[in-house]
Amino acid sequence: MLLQLSAAFDLHRDVVPWLKERLSAEAAAPAAGPRARLDPIENNYETLHVVNVERNGKVIYSCKDSKRNVFFGLYDLQTKKNEHLYTFEKDLQVVSCSVNREKTLLAVSFIQSAKERRNELQPASKCLTLLVEIHPVNNVKVLKAVDSCIWVQFLYPIDERNPFPESHLLLISEEKYIEQFHIQVFREDENRVKSESILKCIQFYADENFNLIFEVPLDISFGDTRLTLVNFGYEDSQNQKVLSKDLNLRVFTSHTGSLCVCYNKKSDVQEQVTYLVFYLHKGYSKTFTVDLGTLEYQSIKDITFLNLDCYVAVYLPGHFFHLLNTQHPDLMCHSLFITGKNEKMNLLPDGPLQSLSGALAWDWCSGKLFKVSFNQSSLLHFLWSSPLDYERLAVLNCLLAQSRNPRVLEVQIIQWIFENMKTCYAFDPIQEFLIASLYWKFCLDINNMDKLLPYSSLHSWNKEIPGITLVTEEILLPRMKVQSFKGYWEKLNSNLEYVKCTKPHLQYSNNVVRREWRNLISEEKRGKRRSTVYFRNILENAVKVISNLEAWTVESRLAPLLQEEDNQQRLLIGLMVSELKEHLLRNLPVQLIGKKKIEQLVLDYVSKMLDLLCQMLETSWRKHRLGSWVFHFDGRGSAGEFAVFHTMTQILDSVNRMCLPLPPGFHTVYLVLGVRCLPLHCLLHYIDDGVILLTETGVMKLLKDLDNTEKNEKLKFSIVERLPLFILQKASQFWDHPVNSHIISRNYVKRLLPKHKRLLRKSTIDKSSFHTEFLPLSYLIKVLTEMETTHQALNPFEGCDSVDTKFVAETALKQTTILLNL
Repeated sequence: MLLQLSAAFDLHRDVVPWLKERLSAEAAAPAAGPRARLDPIENNYETLHVVNVERNGKVIYSCKDSKRNVFFGLYDLQTKKNEHLYTFEKDLQVVSCSVNREKTLLAVSFIQSAKERRNELQPASKCLTLLVEIHPVNNVKVLKAVDSCIWVQFLYPIDERNPFPESHLLLISEEKYIEQFHIQVFREDENRVKSESILKCIQFYADENFNLIFEVPLDISFGDTRLTLVNFGYEDSQNQKVLSKDLNLRVFTSHTGSLCVCYNKKSDVQEQVTYLVFYLHKGYSKTFTVDLGTLEYQSIKDITFLNLDCYVAVYLPGHFFHLLNTQHPDLMCHSLFITGKNEKMNLLPDGPLQSLSGALAWDWCSGKLFKVSFNQSSLLHFLWSSPLDYERLAVLNCLLAQSRNPRVLEVQIIQWIFENMKTCYAFDPIQEFLIASLYWKFCLDINNMDKLLPYSSLHSWNKEIPGITLVTEEILLPRMKVQSFKGYWEKLNSNLEYVKCTKPHLQYSNNVVRREWRNLISEEKRGKRRSTVYFRNILENAVKVISNLEAWTVESRLAPLLQEEDNQQRLLIGLMVSELKEHLLRNLPVQLIGKKKIEQLVLDYVSKMLDLLCQMLETSWRKHRLGSWVFHFDGRGSAGEFAVFHTMTQILDSVNRMCLPLPPGFHTVYLVLGVRCLPLHCLLHYIDDGVILLTETGVMKLLKDLDNTEKNEKLKFSIVERLPLFILQKASQFWDHPVNSHIISRNYVKRLLPKHKRLLRKSTIDKSSFHTEFLPLSYLIKVLTEMETTHQALNPFEGCDSVDTKFVAETALKQTTILLNL
């Protein structure tokens, strides 16, 4: 089951035993008062039902005793205790009920019977609304007596630590007006609600009446003009007949500043269900149409909309389940859609649910109140069992967004990636895991960070998802009516401003790093280098990241990473830090956030990325039981080593395509495994294509470890002749072999002779001084001697005193001797 429903409240389980115990206690004691005594309740408890669920999760319920007196009780989800609120000593048909935070006031609206209305002493109104002081019990006040139905609701402060100085009560009339009461002051205000399809949002404050925050027109057609309550707490199924039959609409918000209106549109085709989701924080709506096939559903009220913070669940019992990503609804593959044929659907309730605040859901049929949360183990099982890429993508992102134990979850997802890499065709699971993990870890650390970091490795999704179609349309953005914002409204306004922004896409991309990295490599091949200050700053960034990463590491790693300098990867790490920091400083309000906080977040971001890559290699290392492996080049690789080499190839391919850095030491381990696992021709092919890099640490280790057998000499020669010059200079000191001397001499001559062409134009050489024993060699040595004298500063083997013209002559003679078998 993708959603985990744990019964937080059950009338028969949590209330009935308490009522029976109360009856027994009262039977043995004298009556405490007319409002406290409870006569025996009818044995079947049919009159026991919930009348409201307050914002803090406390449940108000009522029942009738044998004399038809109405008893009101309260159940606390936190303490698991019941308490008596009030008893009316007459029969009432309750419409609505609410209690204030301090449990001193009870507001009740009820329908009077026709008999009571004929009584001259009673108001001739159909609906009465009363305010009762329940602590202490000393007063009952009639707030409203009208012929239309009234709903009541006390307002609760968002922060329980800062309670209102007075109780605030809302009265909502069927005649489409709202009254707000400040108890103690008894000041009431009125705001009429228009009938056209305009969504208005009103914020009630502790120190003033209310503010109209925004309004926005919605393309919704109402079947009638009667009052419809949206998100107004608990809805009694017994009173559903007074509500609109043609409308199923919910408004949902999240802590990230999203605002969604979900609307079930009545369809003329019985085999189809159509619902709209207005993503007001994005500026567009999506109309979804689900084909039910031969199935029919009886009422649009059967469709459930559930608010799950960054997700909204659309659920039709037995037919389909649609989990919508409201944070990033652009790509349909980030929202999960499963049909009634899926076994995961069978574990969800058969009846409709009503979404309440605080991740609560009310089941009308069973009378149970559920706490709704994601079931991580079921999501993981679904990830492993699903063969469909769009389902895997949606579940993977949902897991990362809702992770409660990131470290354990990361290992489980990595294991899934290595087992399913070959069967993922529409996306790269390594890339998606890296980008999505980093996004959900850091996107909420700083305001607007979620708009600046990439959230997916995919930029588009054009494939169809069977059973559902969608149409996307632009909509008008909400028109904000106030100038200053706090809390949720500040985040919503920031989202709206981002949609209005005409700048290029603000999400960070590694394309700048890719371009700069290629320039550095090209300059290095041409013998050019940037300023020392530039390289020092870049490498300092890398040092900070490595130190940051090592400080995070608690458990010792088996895979031999982070054990060498690896200047190339450190340059790439430093470049990414530099570019990401510049991107954030350019697009965030530095004065409000602080430069140091942004810089630390950048270091944490890059460090976490390297940590995830280390975890990938570590997971593969442990899976194939390589243990505390000390890398060496001699011998053939085991089956486990070959499997790890294959895994590293997949990681390398995914990371290179995004131009992301790897942990220092990765390429050396990869080189060692390549030498041990691949035949020579395959190894050289990997090297020539730039897949395996010849690192300084790896090459020095290879030259020292391997003896000079014919096979090893062939390998060494193939490696040495492919070395870049800066490694070749150091490698010459570790392999005392004629072949190595030949390669060094050839490179030495190759570097000096181009300078000789310019020298020939200016002077001639005295040929009478040539030795006649071996004219070509004598001539070459003469030229090189002059070049050494003229261009000493250009010695390509600076620091290697043994490499000079004499070394070249000796090497040439030795090589000739070997070739002639002398």
